[in-house]
Amino acid sequence: MTALDASLSGDWLFDPDHTRIGFSARHAMVTKVRGAFNDVDGRIHLDVDNPEESWVEVRVQTASIDTRSKQRDEHLRSADFFDVETYPEIVFRSTAIDEVDENALNVIGDLTIRDVTRQVTIPLAFTGVERDPFGKLRAGFEGTRRLDRRDFGLEWNAALDTGGVLVSEKITLEFEISAVKDEGPAEG
Repeated sequence: MTALDASLSGDWLFDPDHTRIGFSARHAMVTKVRGAFNDVDGRIHLDVDNPEESWVEVRVQTASIDTRSKQRDEHLRSADFFDVETYPEIVFRSTAIDEVDENALNVIGDLTIRDVTRQVTIPLAFTGVERDPFGKLRAGFEGTRRLDRRDFGLEWNAALDTGGVLVSEKITLEFEISAVKDEGPAEG
């Protein structure tokens, strides 16, 4: 990757105010519903000299789902979908990070939703590293990944009169990540 040198090695924490993990799904076969999880915690351990030692872990609080519709959000929190009382988190832990092109990564790992774990590959674009006006070193990543929600036990649906279904089985995950390097306490 360009702009990666040994000084970037270390731990990076997701900035929750500038990170979005969202999704989109077809509704009634004619339009898309978009949403996001508002409570996301993530950590990246980067070892530039030994990339095989690098890893990512992300934890999403399922109760934080937000589609801008209170009724729909409550249904998504119910046992029909995420069952937030029983399964409060979605967890992703990487098992490998593969640079597939300049500034393009495949993050391979185990995604757990509703106690179902499957290996997935998440393609991410590395969008750069900059020091912000507050002195924090930031790295950006963006990407999308399409999944079949039924693979994770998210089975609920309703048939439409025309033969389609109310909620698409294929869901597009959307990642916009701002990570801040943990540089320890500021010296003064």
